[in-house]
Amino acid sequence: MIRPKRWGGLGFRDIELFNLALLARQAWRILNESASLSARVLKAVYYPDRDFLDAEVGSSPSRVWRAIVEGKEVLTQGLIRRIGTGETTNIWSMNWLPRDGQLRPLCCPIPNAPQLVQELIDPLTMGWDHEKLQQFLTLMDADTIRSIPLSTRRYDDFWAWHYERTGLFTVRSVYRMLVQEENATAWLENRPGRSNLHAEEKEWSIIWQLKVPSKIKVFLWRLARHSLPTADVLHR
Repeated sequence: MIRPKRWGGLGFRDIELFNLALLARQAWRILNESASLSARVLKAVYYPDRDFLDAEVGSSPSRVWRAIVEGKEVLTQGLIRRIGTGETTNIWSMNWLPRDGQLRPLCCPIPNAPQLVQELIDPLTMGWDHEKLQQFLTLMDADTIRSIPLSTRRYDDFWAWHYERTGLFTVRSVYRMLVQEENATAWLENRPGRSNLHAEEKEWSIIWQLKVPSKIKVFLWRLARHSLPTADVLHR
């Protein structure tokens, strides 16, 4: 008998978080394939005068656009700039520091600080200007910036995915990020999280080992995950 595919076997245990990860993938494609027909149509209709990451839902969005914006909001949590020339990366408003948690500098200790990463690079050595790092950034931020390698070859800054070493977007890594955030929120609110994965997997295995037709197993799984298209679920 062919066993039905299940989210547990793929590592996806929460269908709502998995759906958000899929929406983030669509946003990633629009961000990196701006010349595609779908991206050009969406830009012409919903954000003709701004960048995709600055786009808003608007007053009369379609269901597709509303879903893409929701995916964009998830995507921006893990986007990070890879530094080339530093000409298009804002120091204070963009994510570009390769560390967990805070992906941008905390604050500037003095006024009239530089705005672009390019201004923190010594044009002669093509390395970081240590004097400016010490002057304009906190010690923790400066140490992180010094760890970012710079190339003598000129190339533009670009967006990458922070939670993969390759910088490439994957649905699995987005899902892990969302689960970790939900666990942290649950801990702060004193609610049980999803940290006990072994126990949860054991509970799901009871369903998948039942000697009943596959469609019954899938029905029980959907029932347990509150994903049956009942009126209250459709409303939510």
